Amino acid sequence: MYFAYGEKETEYLKKKDRRLGEVIGAVGHIERQVDGDLFSAVVHHIIGQQISTKAQATIWQRMQDACGEVTPETVGRAETGELQSFGMTFRKAEYIKDFAQKVLGGDFDLAAVERMPDGEAVAALSGLKGIGVWTAEMILLFCLQRPDILSYGDLAIHRGMRMVYHHRKIDKTLFEKYRRRLSPYGSVASLYFWAVAGGAVPGMRDYAPKTKGRK
Repeated sequence: MYFAYGEKETEYLKKKDRRLGEVIGAVGHIERQVDGDLFSAVVHHIIGQQISTKAQATIWQRMQDACGEVTPETVGRAETGELQSFGMTFRKAEYIKDFAQKVLGGDFDLAAVERMPDGEAVAALSGLKGIGVWTAEMILLFCLQRPDILSYGDLAIHRGMRMVYHHRKIDKTLFEKYRRRLSPYGSVASLYFWAVAGGAVPGMRDYAPKTKGRK
């Protein structure tokens, strides 16, 4: 399953922002996989913090093989040490076990979070152990498919913005200017900034000042 968007979103962004519009035309439609449900998305993101995508995929597959479907019930039945044995740190295993227990005990309402406005949902998710604001925003984008997520805390988005708009630095004020311009389709804009940062448009460069190496 991929993040759902189409001509309505891209045509809006093209009209609002000429430079981003040129990028959209050059890159074409982007297919980014999304998570199926909120519980497994949170677990998946906790696993993936500060490790490679390949390592995350390996641990996730081991967890699925052991648990079957990754649900509050299957995780709740697993011991913390068993979760750690899949290849994650003990701390991450504790975070995941704590999350499952909160859901099973009614202290964290998954359905309620899905209905919350973006800001409230980010606050609820970032209140969990092991989930920060950036991770919460990524869950909103790649699980709940919220349409207007453009994360100030994402370094690749900063890089993409510098490349598209020829800025040396994206400070909070400048970021907010672009965020307002690209709303209500900031999530689609994020996909294209990530693509640019990853080299999807040949010839585009990063305008950040070069750091001097040690002599």
